[in-house]
Amino acid sequence: MSFFEEKNPEMDRYLEAHASSESEILRKLRRETYQKTTQPHMISGYQQGRLLTIISQMLQPKNILEIGTFTGYATLCLATGLAKDGKITTLDVNEDLAYLPKKYFDSSEYAHQIDFKLQDAKEFLKETDEFFDLVFVDADKENYAEYFKLIKPRTQSGSVILFDNVLWYGKVLEENPKLKSTQSIKELNDLAAKDEDFENLILPLRDGVNFLRRK
Repeated sequence: MSFFEEKNPEMDRYLEAHASSESEILRKLRRETYQKTTQPHMISGYQQGRLLTIISQMLQPKNILEIGTFTGYATLCLATGLAKDGKITTLDVNEDLAYLPKKYFDSSEYAHQIDFKLQDAKEFLKETDEFFDLVFVDADKENYAEYFKLIKPRTQSGSVILFDNVLWYGKVLEENPKLKSTQSIKELNDLAAKDEDFENLILPLRDGVNFLRRK
């Protein structure tokens, strides 16, 4: 959920009304996510989807990694900018929900470019020898700091990393957070700001997106 969606829904509607429209497949996927999942708020959503689409189209990446597929909304947004011979690898561990993203991936024009894996992301990152031009992380927050440490060696100059939910509904302002998820997000934000190999900015979009670019 976005800050404006919760605090000022009129502004949230204004922001959506003044952004480019969704494709038909994304509209259908968003609707079905709300109909068939117990936590539909986990979807990247319209405004964030527009951000992911534009970034991907600007970069025209050859190799994308997504950690946290959920129902595949963000995956399809990211896929729009892929190079013609590009690929997006998207990882999740929820076997019960896998049918939904698979359904939409298979019916999309990017079906041959999407590699959907039911695999733990930490295991994948430790095993892979691939380098990624664009990485989007929207998964278990308790591992955000660890994900950053594992992703960094799989990037190169110009690579972009995006971490979602980095404001954590304002919990990052807690001085001594008790939740491991909050601790890990705060650690990630500190690591990103201090790492001299990256330049970064936290965008206050929805629940916060940490936008990093490798120098």
